[in-house]
Formats: sequence, C-alpha cells, structure tokens
Amino acid sequence: MQAVTLDSLDALRRGDLAGTRALRLSGGFTEFPREILGLAETLEVLDLSGNGLTALPDDLGRLGRLRVLFCSGNRFARLPPVLGACAALSQIGFRGNGLVEVPGEALPGALRWLTLTDNRIEHLPAALGARPRLQKLMLAGNRLRSLPDALAGADNLELVRLAANRLDALPPWLTALPRLAWVSWAGNGEGEAPFAGAPAVPWNDIEAGELLGEGASGRVHRALWRKGGAGAAHPVALKLFKGAMTSDGLPEREMEACLRAGAHPHLTGALGRIREHPDGADGLLMPLLPAHWRVLAGPPSAASCSRDVYDPSLGLEPAAASRLARGIAEAVAHLHARNLLHGDVYAHNILWDGSAGAAVLSDFGAASTLPAGEAGAALQRVEVRAWGLLLGELLDRCRPDPGTRALRALEHACVQTEPGARPLMADVLRTLSDPER
Repeated sequence: MQAVTLDSLDALRRGDLAGTRALRLSGGFTEFPREILGLAETLEVLDLSGNGLTALPDDLGRLGRLRVLFCSGNRFARLPPVLGACAALSQIGFRGNGLVEVPGEALPGALRWLTLTDNRIEHLPAALGARPRLQKLMLAGNRLRSLPDALAGADNLELVRLAANRLDALPPWLTALPRLAWVSWAGNGEGEAPFAGAPAVPWNDIEAGELLGEGASGRVHRALWRKGGAGAAHPVALKLFKGAMTSDGLPEREMEACLRAGAHPHLTGALGRIREHPDGADGLLMPLLPAHWRVLAGPPSAASCSRDVYDPSLGLEPAAASRLARGIAEAVAHLHARNLLHGDVYAHNILWDGSAGAAVLSDFGAASTLPAGEAGAALQRVEVRAWGLLLGELLDRCRPDPGTRALRALEHACVQTEPGARPLMADVLRTLSDPER
C-alpha cells in the first residue's frame, strides 16, 4: 500500500484525498490536523513521524479502520490513552518521543506490534499481558528495571527487544513463553570490557568505495585495505556505524558481539576494528562476499509482523535448502559455544549464493551474551525455535521430496511450544549429521 505523502494540508482540505488508505504527514505539525478525521471511512495507515505533536484528539477512535499508526520523533510524554479506542489498531510506533508513561488504557485490544524504542519509560502496565494478539514488542533504549509479570501470559509473543535498559536479569518466565524466538537484551547492567582480540586498523589504510547496503545500525561499503598502508590492496567490506540507538540496541554492542564471534565459514565475521576515522565513527572490516550473493528474504512487513517476506518466485532444490539450513545451524552452534546469542536468526540476515545453498549469517545488532547454566540453555532453546522457523520457510519453498520428511520432523521438534522439550543446537547438528535421519 503506497502512502500519500504531504507537507501541507491543502489537498486534504480540498477533498482531493477522498478514499485514501495510507497517509504520511511531515510538515512539522504541532497539532493533530483534524482534517485527517475526514478519511475515517478508508484510512488504514497513518504516519505522523517527525513532527512536533504532544497530543492526539479525544475522538481519534472515529478512525475505525486505522490499523497502523506511526508517531515516532514527536514530543509525546505519555502514550495517548485514546489509542485504546481505535478498534482496529494493531501496530503502534512511538520511537524517540521522550515517553515517560504508558497507561494501560492506551493499548488497544487488537495490539500486535508495539514499538517504544528510545524513550524514558521506567514501568509498563500489567495490561500489556492482556493483549492476546501481541506478537512483537520493541523496548530497547528505555529505563526499565523489570517487566510486568502479566506478560508471562503473552502466549503469542515471538520477538522482544530489551537492550539498553536497566534490567539486572531476564525474568525466568520469559524463556518459557511458547512462541518466543527472537530476543535481545545487551546493554543492561554492567557493560563488558572492549574486545581486544581483533586488530585495530588505521583509517589511512582504508580506501572506502561504493555503498553496498544500509541497515538500521550502519552502512556497508566496498573498500580496499592496504595492510600497514603499503603493498597490495585487499578487497573488503567496510561497515561504518551510525552511532544511534537502533530497534535492536546499541551499535557498540553489535561491534563487540561481531568481534567476539570470531571466524566461522557461515558468519560474515570481522577482520578488524577501524580507528582514527576523521569523523570519529566506529567501523568494522569484514570479508567481501562474492558480488552475486544476495539477501535470502526481505524483512517483516506490517502484515507479516514477525515473519520475513520472501520473493514469491523463489524456489529451492531440497539439497540447497538442506545445505543452507545446516550452514546456519553450524553458525548458531558456534555462537552458542562462545556464549553468544545472535538474537536475530532471520532470512533477511542471511546472504546466500542464490542457487546451491552456500550462505552466511550476518547482523549482530541483537546479539547478547548468554548467562551461565540453565538460564543460558533456555535462551539457546529460544533461538533454536528461530532456526526451526527458518527451516520450515526453506522447506516450504522446496518441491515435494521424500528426503525432506526427516527435516520436517526436525523442524517440528525445534518449533514446539514446550521450550524445554526443544533440542539444543548441538543436538540439531547431530541430527543433521545422522545418515539415517
């Protein structure tokens, strides 16, 4: 659905936008334009991000078809209670507002996806656990010391971001949630000492080239690296971090996790950390992948919420799907053995060769250090569910083949809703290696 973007209200006032289903207003408004309510019969998506709003009208509930509301980058100190009156509203984004208070009545009954990243929230209401459709909860960059115990009943919650808060530990009930698959919490409590195991590369040894891609935490460029400033130039990838809070957490935590992960054939890995950048930016050097490699899928959409969006034309040979799934399993098992949780095992974070199934797992923005003992094992089983969901998505894109039956059985073992009954990733690898599976 393509949104109509306006920086003034003239078209709305003339009636030119009758029937509009998606609208974006970005003219620096400090008051909610009441002309929007004239679209009550059709409006489904409303983006008011980047304005100066502090309140919404008491009759916002007139927008009976509104499903998605973005109000990031405004000046709300309190999540507006009137949101709860919007019967169809399922996705809410209030990132970077300075929010302090989240009233329970502000949470609509249909709530599925809530983004409150980068605010000043210290407490969440128990009502959050009484939203049965809640699937995705983004809370990085706040001041939370605890989570409401009522969230233990959020049986459909699949993804939660808790990085850069003030939590001493994760509540035990979190890893018992039946569908949780993606979690991040780095940047709570005491910070880790910087990783000293990778070389520091002077900026003068690097020649940055074309932009290869951009994500929430930074930009990736093609680059040349002359070790010691002389000699042959080695093609590499250069990631320069933006230095701002992302929905997953803090970029410096991403760098540390990527360095701690070490080298592995199915991880993008890091060759060194940039120093002496002229603008003080942080950066990592990484191996440069073949030019024809591509991302396996697109990130979740508003409709899919927590599930990636694949090209409808993508088809996989069973052997390629099996090879790809095994490679990512090996990467995740390697991370778990190093006491790291990736936190974002998704197809949109996998780069592959497009045919044979060679692949690497990238993006450590949601990575966290695993605690010791059973708490760490429980979190590993959360990530096993993420891998199991990925396996199912790959198998869904294969032609029917008797050889995939055992993989389907493994998928079901990994995604089952009793977390304690799932295998650890080391067990998954043993199953994949069994010739009689």
